[in-house]
Amino acid sequence: VQLQASGGGLVQAGGSLRLSCVASGSIGSINIMGWYRQVPGKEREMVALVSNVGSTYYADSVKRRFTISRDNSNTRWHLQMSSLESEDTASYYCYAYVAGTTYWGKGTQVTVSS
Repeated sequence: VQLQASGGGLVQAGGSLRLSCVASGSIGSINIMGWYRQVPGKEREMVALVSNVGSTYYADSVKRRFTISRDNSNTRWHLQMSSLESEDTASYYCYAYVAGTTYWGKGTQVTVSS
């Protein structure tokens, strides 16, 4: 399974960005898909997850600002980020959980300037 993330970039505080992730390969059925983020020197942290039946989970720090969504194929998912803050600056990694195995995409950098 390969995950390809896109959509990162530089944005001013208060602005918006949309991240997308596409899964390819021997996908089978993705059970959970989502996004994590990491800044240098800190552990990777969960940002948002969505299950294959549409249940969503968010980190407290992004609730009401970020929205995760998925296509009906469950092979493409997105993270709409609004009201971005400097604390959101990080490398964002797309994530998939398939039948007991975790997959990660390469990070896409999000930088929020204040």
